[in-house]
Amino acid sequence: MKPLIAMLLAVPLMLFPTDPPKVDVDAGGSGNTRFVDLSTDTIKISGDGAGGGKGDGYRIPRPCWYEPSLNAEDMYRLHTGGRDRARRLGIEEGSRVAFEQQFKDKLGKPGRWWVPAYNKADPNGAACWGGLELFVFMPPNVTPPSGITIEQLAQIARAALTVPEPTVKLNPDAKSFVNLPTYVWLENVGQPRRTVTASIPGVMSVTLVATLQDIKIDPGTGTDRAEVRQDGCGPSGKPYVKGAEFTCGVRYLRSSIDQPREKYTLTVTTVWPVQAAGNVVPFQFAPVQVGGTRDVPVGEIQSNVKP
Repeated sequence: MKPLIAMLLAVPLMLFPTDPPKVDVDAGGSGNTRFVDLSTDTIKISGDGAGGGKGDGYRIPRPCWYEPSLNAEDMYRLHTGGRDRARRLGIEEGSRVAFEQQFKDKLGKPGRWWVPAYNKADPNGAACWGGLELFVFMPPNVTPPSGITIEQLAQIARAALTVPEPTVKLNPDAKSFVNLPTYVWLENVGQPRRTVTASIPGVMSVTLVATLQDIKIDPGTGTDRAEVRQDGCGPSGKPYVKGAEFTCGVRYLRSSIDQPREKYTLTVTTVWPVQAAGNVVPFQFAPVQVGGTRDVPVGEIQSNVKP
């Protein structure tokens, strides 16, 4: 272990140049959830797509990076006075002096310090962070290797992006029948446009826009048992209207009596293509796709034929 890191680990509160970090986005890291939990409060997350919905588990490709921090004078004051200095009183004098000297050496020089950060929701985030230096000083307008880029900032925004979880509606609702059209549409979709902005104030910012485009219907069985019509669904399906053409839904061809629980499980997935506002990032993201399910019991219409 590096001597500086060993000394700092003796005082955990010194691992970051501020007091215990706040988290802008706090989310789990599995299943259909957001996969971002930032270790510092440098990056700000905002927008109507940053909460109140469901994500698709997008993972930031590299879970750690350097973030811009304080200039030489401010960093020196932070680490040589006040509470931070008091925390180091129990550290061996030589180590303390060496630690403070790195900040003293940069006094009067233009530029700023960069510090490591990571995505706590990623199981590899802490190990990635451990491979970075705790403090890196860079001249003005120069980014260190592994310093955060506009593309990485966009990836963080993508990981934070959520969309409304749809409620699947059917007609017939309680039970369908063989060869009877089952109309499919969605409720609680809300606004068909969601945005997330990830920014480092005063340094850089990127906004992603997700727009509901269409839906995909999975009837829960193969083509030998179900015929799917979805070319006419549009972004939220088509509810039943008397006399209207059947363009969005499923026509089940066989009863569900032999299925688990005697039902088919129908899944409707919303598709939200994602773009960077202003095309500031020449990077393509996969659409956000979030689904909802419904159990569909399908019976057979019995008829009696009299001679």
